[in-house]
Amino acid sequence: MFLLHGTPGSRVGPAPRPQVLYRLGVRLITFDRPGYGLSDRLKGRAIASIAADVAVIADALGIGRFAVVGRSGGAPHALACGALLPDRITKVAALVGLAPPKAEGLDWFEGMAPSNVREYTIGQGGIAPVAASLAAAVAQIRADPASKLRGLATENTATDRRTIADFGIRTMLLDNFSEALRASADGWVDDIVAFCSDWSFDPARITVPTLVWHGEQDVYAPVGHARWLGRRIPGAILRIDRGTAHFGALDVLPDVMLWLIREQNN
Repeated sequence: MFLLHGTPGSRVGPAPRPQVLYRLGVRLITFDRPGYGLSDRLKGRAIASIAADVAVIADALGIGRFAVVGRSGGAPHALACGALLPDRITKVAALVGLAPPKAEGLDWFEGMAPSNVREYTIGQGGIAPVAASLAAAVAQIRADPASKLRGLATENTATDRRTIADFGIRTMLLDNFSEALRASADGWVDDIVAFCSDWSFDPARITVPTLVWHGEQDVYAPVGHARWLGRRIPGAILRIDRGTAHFGALDVLPDVMLWLIREQNN
């Protein structure tokens, strides 16, 4: 199973503990998207570009078929794998992700936190303005990774604050942010631009079993995005949790993985 990290993120991002993976019987594969951590940049990449990366890694590991789960910024990339690698993907799960920027009938910014509205509005202008807008935040996170969590706290819901208060999750998030930006902010910049550009695939092309999970109180990727995806993806299972928000995806990840490994008739 591939786990695609959030934005900004890295291969060391939040994941179930090893004993949970052992109990599930899951071999979990993570990697840095281009421009993050130890991965070289792929300037101008689209969301669809991830499918080729996943296929190459699977080939190198001798894996024929596999499941994919993406959380937050990883969710659109997981959907790209479902659409573009149908012969290799067993199931796909997208947790608290965004819909395409020109999703028909969706008010893309409705219910979104001001910081993300600003970030994605700038993202429509391309790489240079995004890089300039993130420069100060990147410098601050490198000097003090906890500053990213403090910044999130100003917009987080009560449920997200409770999730992040967990010592283990906070530690994983801090390691995640540090590793993501260790060399440059290119991955973060390119993610934002890719989210706001043509994804180079249509979610309606996804034919593999797909789960779309969302916390109804999410202010970073509003729940309307999940509802749109649930309607757009043929046969998708849409699960909305009314009592959680964006970081609730961390709590449900083991249950989502259990769904991913079940036989289809279950």
